[in-house]
Amino acid sequence: MAKAPENKIIVVGGGLSGLMATMKICEGGGKVDLFSYCPVKRSHSLCAQGGINACMDTKGEHDSIYEHFDDTVYGGDFLADQLAVKGMVEAAPKLIKMFDRMGVPFTRTSEGVLDLRNFGGQKNKRTCFAGSTTGQQLLYALDEQVRHWEVKGKVTKYEFWEFIKVIKNKQGVVRGIVAQNMNSNEIVAFPADVVILATGGPGMVFGRCTASTICNGSAVTSVYKDGAHLANPEFIQIHPTAIPGPDKNRLMSEACRGEGGRVWVWRDNPETGEKERWYFLEDMYPAYGNLVPRDVASRAIYKVCVHMGLGMHEPNRVYLDLSHIDRDYLERKLGGILEMYTDFVGKSPADVPMEIFPSVHYSMGGIWVDRLHHTNIPGLMASGECDYQYHGANRLGANSLLSATYSGTVSGPEALRWARSGELGDPLTEAEMEAARKECVAEFDKIRNMNGPENAHKLHHEMGEIMYKYVSIERDNIGLDQCLKELKEILKRWDNIGVTDHGNWANQEAMFVRQLRNMILYAMVVTKGARCRDESRGAHAKIVLDANGNRQTDEQGELVFMGRDDERFMKTTIVDYDPKTEEPQVSYMEFDHSLIKPRARNYAVAKKE
Repeated sequence: MAKAPENKIIVVGGGLSGLMATMKICEGGGKVDLFSYCPVKRSHSLCAQGGINACMDTKGEHDSIYEHFDDTVYGGDFLADQLAVKGMVEAAPKLIKMFDRMGVPFTRTSEGVLDLRNFGGQKNKRTCFAGSTTGQQLLYALDEQVRHWEVKGKVTKYEFWEFIKVIKNKQGVVRGIVAQNMNSNEIVAFPADVVILATGGPGMVFGRCTASTICNGSAVTSVYKDGAHLANPEFIQIHPTAIPGPDKNRLMSEACRGEGGRVWVWRDNPETGEKERWYFLEDMYPAYGNLVPRDVASRAIYKVCVHMGLGMHEPNRVYLDLSHIDRDYLERKLGGILEMYTDFVGKSPADVPMEIFPSVHYSMGGIWVDRLHHTNIPGLMASGECDYQYHGANRLGANSLLSATYSGTVSGPEALRWARSGELGDPLTEAEMEAARKECVAEFDKIRNMNGPENAHKLHHEMGEIMYKYVSIERDNIGLDQCLKELKEILKRWDNIGVTDHGNWANQEAMFVRQLRNMILYAMVVTKGARCRDESRGAHAKIVLDANGNRQTDEQGELVFMGRDDERFMKTTIVDYDPKTEEPQVSYMEFDHSLIKPRARNYAVAKKE
């Protein structure tokens, strides 16, 4: 009897979500071609320091899965699909136990019990962690599992390969991809039954951010141009505590605040006039203090530095203080973070307060997917940070590692089921694959021969400055209109880029130019989504303008922000690509928010049901 052919899935991205999906596909009897910009053990997931959320309740706080569910929905300002979130938080304890069995060295108490720490937006200790290298430990554990299947011939790795585009068959179903070897620059078409994108976030659209330089959103833009919906792209998370740098911003994990770190600036006491430390998060939000969610903390730091003129200047900074905490305790819980700050700044956080400021960190938005992680294009799936599913308008710290791993447990088995469903249509012919390949070769050759006056890296820097100016912590409609105008000008200038490397071996300059065009288009998506959403919700804070276009202030001189508008905007933003104008087209989609009734979000008081 002839052996039935094995189903082949292409997974693009070797971070937590991609590796988890790969493992699950292999466990189900499928085969995987795994593509990655870099060695999978260097994927950006390893940069997550602080931990992974799960209701383990080892501290006797009577924590519950429902409380984790409510914190996530509340923290996301009620914009996340509640059934999807419910599935994630229910699976979280099982995922921790699975990683524990894989050998992840989770930090434990002296009694051998799984240790937990606080994280922002959550009153209970719920964050499991492996010192301050949690993402790295989880990634290495999954990499071991995938290597097991690689040895068995079930996984073929394509490291240092860049995804360029998907290939559809006659029925419009995705049945393969075109990718490029980053060393030889060879461009090849690969067939598959299903394609999963797990390519991470678009942080480099903002230039300097906490993400790796490979986190450019180019793969997401590629499928957007092929018809994939993007959802909630305007919700970009600004992490409140990072070391700003001339090359990039470096994350100081929320674990610092979770382990007792305090944020403060110098001020004159309003009653005595004496100089004092002002622990402003503790004053502004007494119920949560330094553990307010990231969007709340970032706006408070920005207000204190920019609007109140406190903190340090040129550039702006506030203090994140760990120096009052026992040195041995810090070394055990936060050793990697202390080492990083010491390496880059030259001072130990155990001795002096750290100087930090908010930075672009994460994208709550991404490719639209249903609860099984199908996109609107048949045969194309997405999981991890590149999808939009689990965080609504603001992500709780330590829910990123959870959503990445959980989404892989959903997308992997579902890709295999879809591959076996008989609904794939025709496989790609050699002619179809060759046509797609030649299209990408022609595009790359055109870029290699660009000889204009514009510098690609200068354009990227300008784009990042524009995005930080108009589409970061505070936004207003006039600024967003101006941002769109300037981005369109940059897109035109892209046509006049000149490259210095015209060769066809390891030509990373040409690859960057191709990525840059996609980044500009993604920046337009983020900006247009923000322009159309006339409310403030989570990370999207929009200022009210008067009839003359000036920012409104109240009687105390405070900026007036638009309120949350559930009647008009309790909906998912959907953005589609217009191939004629290359501009984003915005519409809105209903989603399930039936399980937890929306209520006002206020971290100055304890969360109420």
